[in-house]
Amino acid sequence: MKTVINIKTDKKVKDEAKKIVEEMGLSLSAVINAQLKQLVREQEMRFSLAPKMTSYLEEIAREARGDYQKKINISPTFQSATDAAKYLRAK
Repeated sequence: MKTVINIKTDKKVKDEAKKIVEEMGLSLSAVINAQLKQLVREQEMRFSLAPKMTSYLEEIAREARGDYQKKINISPTFQSATDAAKYLRAK
Protein backbone atom coordinates (compact mmCIF):
# COMPACT_ATOMS: atom_id res chain seq x y z
CA MET A 1 0.00 0.00 0.00
CA LYS A 2 1.32 3.45 -0.94
CA THR A 3 1.16 6.50 1.31
CA VAL A 4 1.83 10.19 0.81
CA ILE A 5 4.52 12.21 2.57
CA ASN A 6 4.32 16.00 2.42
CA ILE A 7 7.60 17.85 2.91
CA LYS A 8 8.58 21.49 2.77
CA THR A 9 11.72 22.54 0.94
CA ASP A 10 13.01 25.61 -0.82
CA LYS A 11 11.62 25.94 -4.34
CA LYS A 12 15.12 26.43 -5.73
CA VAL A 13 16.35 23.19 -4.10
CA LYS A 14 13.34 21.26 -5.41
CA ASP A 15 13.73 22.65 -8.93
CA GLU A 16 17.47 21.92 -9.06
CA ALA A 17 17.02 18.42 -7.65
CA LYS A 18 14.18 17.72 -10.08
CA LYS A 19 16.33 18.83 -13.01
CA ILE A 20 19.19 16.54 -11.94
CA VAL A 21 17.06 13.44 -11.37
CA GLU A 22 15.16 13.98 -14.62
CA GLU A 23 18.50 14.06 -16.47
CA MET A 24 19.13 10.66 -14.86
CA GLY A 25 15.74 9.43 -16.07
CA LEU A 26 14.26 9.39 -12.56
CA SER A 27 11.63 11.26 -10.60
CA LEU A 28 11.95 12.98 -7.23
CA SER A 29 9.57 10.38 -5.81
CA ALA A 30 11.81 7.54 -7.01
CA VAL A 31 14.90 9.15 -5.49
CA ILE A 32 13.19 9.86 -2.16
CA ASN A 33 11.80 6.30 -2.06
CA ALA A 34 15.26 4.89 -2.77
CA GLN A 35 16.74 6.96 0.05
CA LEU A 36 14.04 5.86 2.49
CA LYS A 37 14.56 2.20 1.53
CA GLN A 38 18.30 2.57 2.06
CA LEU A 39 17.66 4.15 5.48
CA VAL A 40 15.46 1.20 6.46
CA ARG A 41 17.89 -1.39 5.08
CA GLU A 42 21.05 0.06 6.63
CA GLN A 43 19.53 1.90 9.61
CA GLU A 44 21.85 4.84 9.05
CA MET A 45 22.22 7.94 6.92
CA ARG A 46 25.49 9.33 5.61
CA PHE A 47 26.20 12.91 4.70
CA SER A 48 29.50 13.36 2.94
CA LEU A 49 31.11 15.13 0.05
CA ALA A 50 33.36 12.13 -0.57
CA PRO A 51 31.87 9.17 -2.45
CA LYS A 52 31.55 6.00 -0.39
CA MET A 53 30.06 2.62 -1.19
CA THR A 54 27.31 1.35 1.06
CA SER A 55 27.84 -1.89 2.98
CA TYR A 56 25.29 -3.46 0.63
CA LEU A 57 27.35 -2.52 -2.45
CA GLU A 58 30.60 -3.55 -0.74
CA GLU A 59 29.14 -7.04 -0.22
CA ILE A 60 28.04 -7.28 -3.85
CA ALA A 61 31.51 -6.17 -5.00
CA ARG A 62 33.15 -8.72 -2.67
CA GLU A 63 30.99 -11.49 -4.15
CA ALA A 64 31.75 -10.32 -7.70
CA ARG A 65 35.51 -10.33 -7.04
CA GLY A 66 35.23 -13.86 -5.63
CA ASP A 67 33.24 -15.00 -8.66
CA TYR A 68 35.80 -13.44 -10.99
CA GLN A 69 38.66 -15.26 -9.24
CA LYS A 70 36.73 -18.54 -9.48
CA LYS A 71 35.82 -17.74 -13.11
CA ILE A 72 32.10 -18.19 -12.43
CA ASN A 73 29.16 -15.87 -13.19
CA ILE A 74 31.16 -13.85 -15.69
CA SER A 75 30.35 -13.15 -19.31
CA PRO A 76 32.68 -12.75 -22.27
CA THR A 77 33.42 -9.38 -23.83
CA PHE A 78 31.32 -8.37 -26.81
CA GLN A 79 32.13 -6.48 -29.98
CA SER A 80 28.58 -5.23 -30.43
CA ALA A 81 25.23 -4.91 -28.71
CA THR A 82 23.88 -7.55 -31.09
CA ASP A 83 26.46 -10.06 -29.85
CA ALA A 84 25.57 -9.24 -26.25
CA ALA A 85 21.85 -9.68 -26.96
CA LYS A 86 22.49 -13.06 -28.62
CA TYR A 87 24.49 -14.17 -25.59
CA LEU A 88 21.73 -13.10 -23.18
CA ARG A 89 19.00 -14.82 -25.23
CA ALA A 90 21.00 -18.07 -25.22
CA LYS A 91 21.14 -18.12 -21.40
